[in-house]
Amino acid sequence: MNEHILVCVAWPYAKTSTHVGQVAGAYLPADTFARYHRMAGNKVLMVSGSDEHGTPILVESERLGISPREFVARYHKQITEVWEKLGISWDCYTETGTSNHYSITQDFFLTLYDKGYIFKDTMQSAYCPTDRRFLPDRYIEGTCPNCGYKEARGDQCDNCGHTLDPIDLIDPRCKLCGSTTSKLEMRMTDHFFLDLPKLQEPLQQWLTENKEHWRPNTLSFAMNWLKEGLRARAITRDLDWGVPIPLEGYEDKRIYVWFDAVIGYFSASVEWAQRQGKPEAWKEWWVPGQTSPEVKPYYFIGKDNIPFHTIIWPAMLLGYGNRNLPFDVPANEFMTMSGEKASSSRGNVIWTRDVLEQFGPDTLRYYLTATAPEGRDSDFTFEEMIRRNNDELVAAYGNVVHRTLTFLQSKFGGVVPTPLEYRDADKAILAELENGFAVVSSQIEKCHFKSALDAAMNVARAANRYLDEQAPWKQIKVDREAAGTTIYVMLQVISGLHALFSPFLPFSSQQLHELLGFEGEVSKEGWQVRPIAAGVTLPKPAPLFPKLELPVAVE
Repeated sequence: MNEHILVCVAWPYAKTSTHVGQVAGAYLPADTFARYHRMAGNKVLMVSGSDEHGTPILVESERLGISPREFVARYHKQITEVWEKLGISWDCYTETGTSNHYSITQDFFLTLYDKGYIFKDTMQSAYCPTDRRFLPDRYIEGTCPNCGYKEARGDQCDNCGHTLDPIDLIDPRCKLCGSTTSKLEMRMTDHFFLDLPKLQEPLQQWLTENKEHWRPNTLSFAMNWLKEGLRARAITRDLDWGVPIPLEGYEDKRIYVWFDAVIGYFSASVEWAQRQGKPEAWKEWWVPGQTSPEVKPYYFIGKDNIPFHTIIWPAMLLGYGNRNLPFDVPANEFMTMSGEKASSSRGNVIWTRDVLEQFGPDTLRYYLTATAPEGRDSDFTFEEMIRRNNDELVAAYGNVVHRTLTFLQSKFGGVVPTPLEYRDADKAILAELENGFAVVSSQIEKCHFKSALDAAMNVARAANRYLDEQAPWKQIKVDREAAGTTIYVMLQVISGLHALFSPFLPFSSQQLHELLGFEGEVSKEGWQVRPIAAGVTLPKPAPLFPKLELPVAVE
């Protein structure tokens, strides 16, 4: 394989740390995908960064009495610490506050403006007389006119998915002050708009060509936007925190956060190239025809970001000119917390760093992948995470590894035995392993991570059955060489398992890599079974996964 895979991951908002719902929705599947493709021999660039602009950050920093820059630096640090502990393998994780990002965002603005895809107009904007400020759409809440949901935002209803303008809401209110007595005022103000109707036809053509591999809900969501007819969308706001508008006379306005955040995928790629000392290397990923075969850009997001990545960002790329459009947007549904949508503002979240401190990265990675909200919402519970750790990671995968390695130590002194000619059962389990590689590859490449993980675990279960059926603890009493063959075959299977699980469970896979006598990093071994030679002495084993007890006190 020699493909170019661009992995673009949603930019977390630098107003809080990350919660497990975000990790399950975008960051973990992206990392699994990138790790697999690197092992498979493909060239991968995975980028993202902290989204640091917008009114919510400005408001919160004012409340704390610090500058917005100090505020976002605090959370950017927390977010990057979580990525490191979780093992997210970024090629470039950056911020929207860099001079590089400002420059590229302004270039996008001016290019689209000069080409006639951005125009100036006057619009009504919600103003809160209590807070004495214009409000961003997401800080306006009211009743959705389409479905009656009472907590719809000013830009979109999370319940029915309809896009909205603040003026559409019934009984709109300010989320900052929550006042129900001081009504919002709609004031006229000048802003710049992205002329999406001009780009509807090329978007329509692009979305109807070669999208069979897209998730049905993602494609349906995007097509419904087009059926309703695209409307021009304001891309500036009345505030003084964010990317300045690169035109004179608009010093009191900034480019709207949603417009500059999606440009981050492009600016992060440019920053990555600069870090490599190859400032033109970004073109390999963004300019069509620079590589053969063509680059495949994947965008890992939650379902609330579907329109920005299937309509708005592609429209911006089409208008900007000569840039690779998304190959796939594998958007996930939501992971709820005790049946409710995760919301840091409502306090209904489980922070990733807290779970990592108590349970470690691979237990969390396994659980979030096994219960990922790929086709429908899923729910996070500590009880289910502990059950899966004990019944699956420990009892199936960890068990077969530990049984084999401890038997090798106790009966063969840790020296890998020389096998006899393979028996039918030996050939069958090795064929099962080979098939496992094919299935896991196919499912990951389709962004079906739950089924891919299940296929890897099925190989571990098959290995347990093989070990039970061959029973080397009985074989060794009558035929030491037969027992040695069983253990030799099992070591080859375990070598394959540690590669199969590596994209999902990098930490335990590296531990097992070393227990099998290998040096270096498992992630650089390739997507293959690395044979374990007879006569090699392996180190004393240690359990890969701890058994967790119930109940566990979780704060």
